[in-house]
Amino acid sequence: MKKVLVVDDSAFMRKLISDFLTTSDQLEVIGIARNGEDAIAKIHKLRPDVVTLDVEMPKMNGIEALRRIMQDCPLPVVMLSSTTKEGAEETVTAMELGAVDFIAKPSGTISLDLHKVQDEIVDKVVAASKVNIKKMTKVYRKRTEEIEPNQSVFEANSPKTINRKWNMNSSKVILIGTSTGGPRALQQVLTELPPDLDAPVVVVQHMPPGFTRSLADRLDGQSAIKVKEAEHEETLQKGTAYIAPGGFHTRVMDLGSHLSFQLTKEEAPRNGHRPSVDTLFESASLIRNYAKIAVIMTGMGSDGSEGLIKLKEQGEVKAIAEAKETCIVFGMPKSAIATKLVDSVENIEDISLSIMKYMM
Repeated sequence: MKKVLVVDDSAFMRKLISDFLTTSDQLEVIGIARNGEDAIAKIHKLRPDVVTLDVEMPKMNGIEALRRIMQDCPLPVVMLSSTTKEGAEETVTAMELGAVDFIAKPSGTISLDLHKVQDEIVDKVVAASKVNIKKMTKVYRKRTEEIEPNQSVFEANSPKTINRKWNMNSSKVILIGTSTGGPRALQQVLTELPPDLDAPVVVVQHMPPGFTRSLADRLDGQSAIKVKEAEHEETLQKGTAYIAPGGFHTRVMDLGSHLSFQLTKEEAPRNGHRPSVDTLFESASLIRNYAKIAVIMTGMGSDGSEGLIKLKEQGEVKAIAEAKETCIVFGMPKSAIATKLVDSVENIEDISLSIMKYMM
């Protein structure tokens, strides 16, 4: 059984979360804490395998507590956050600092209806308890090679061998799917793409409504390319990465003169997700005059594999999967690799180079 420490300033929430977690035969709640300071002391004393950590707390809030945890006694942390704009921004910060995952409280700091996400809480805490701590605390290495102005990363750093079946002159669109551990993976990949990237990038990151805009804003401030949340019927532009908005299935449509987005929230979640990577990939498979670069990175489950099959059936596609060695959770890339349709398996720090290899 994995040992869990529950941290929340509300006694009601501590009791509710503890009750939910004890329904799992894989988890044992070994302690509770009222704030960040209390949490740090309890972690040193009780040595839990995983911590649930509220973002908004007195004395030492969840962000400061997380920073201390990752510096002093790193272990898997699942954040609980409100869906306010401030809560979403703090959650994105927590993901950057090393939190494995997060759960959005349905109705604010004290959610009387927390039972709505009971299964999600249990599933995510169980998954987090199995995360390799070394991967979680790994500092993604940045490339330090000197690159001449206007020289691509590919020219400076990677081999020139390209599959002859791949038409380098085709217009291209880059498609990325990720889930658990995705925000940090996206930070690694998107910040290494050049500002003159000759293709749009469309990203499905499994997140609920209210969080994807904060993620896009944060990545935009860190990247040479533009990063924004996708909008319905928006025209896709080269050199821009679009984050599919939480709560909406996102499709790419070919309108002849340009590519555009179709966003829908009427359709049910697919494999538990809306947006779904499969939905994005399948929509892109219908676009005839573009070559596609499909990337599947860290995440639970198998979202993206069915869509990858459709992509490969329909046209020019190169598929990249994140290697097990750098995945926080190897589920989605493992499932993609099992299709035998993945062209390259890369550590996270090499994915941007792999993308650029196919862009040349």
